[in-house]
Amino acid sequence: MLSYLLKRIFDIVFSLFVILFVFSWLYPVLAILIKLESKGPVFFSQVRTGRDGSHFKCYKFRSMRVNTSADKIQATRNDKRVTRVGTFLRKTSLDELPQFFNVLAGNMSIVGPRPHMIIHTEEYSLLTEQYHARHTHRPGITGWAQINGLRGEVADVSAMLKRVDADVWYLKNRSILLDLKIIFVTFWITIKGDKNAY
Repeated sequence: MLSYLLKRIFDIVFSLFVILFVFSWLYPVLAILIKLESKGPVFFSQVRTGRDGSHFKCYKFRSMRVNTSADKIQATRNDKRVTRVGTFLRKTSLDELPQFFNVLAGNMSIVGPRPHMIIHTEEYSLLTEQYHARHTHRPGITGWAQINGLRGEVADVSAMLKRVDADVWYLKNRSILLDLKIIFVTFWITIKGDKNAY
């Protein structure tokens, strides 16, 4: 119970720091760039699976042109829906920045299994019994799977199973020190860009 409390306190403090000292000045810059390139809102929200299978609205900076398939079809390499600004946002994971508000709201944690679209939760849960173990904790902005290159398009079942295995490993071994390591590696990947983020 203490570990849950410490994690929640850390999530709140870290999120407030990012919102006040990073999001506050970066938001207007990114908002202008997003609006200049394509019509539509600055933010994109999508219903995803949270803790205990609950549903919540996950927020991102919009990286695609407004389309009707965003809730059904995952982004692929050279996806024509993705804008030029969106390519940069996704490569650096800056599109995930608004999710720090999800963390403050208690829907997400900074570190944890990434939340999936509802359609993917329904599909993947049929393939392995371990899948629902991901929902015993809050989903994260980043996680063990992400820093180990397991992100981007899920091309086949084996790719998804590897992510589930990584998520389950994290949940069994989670600690503040492991979370700090994941955050540090995520920050480094954000600086250099991730080849699997598209």
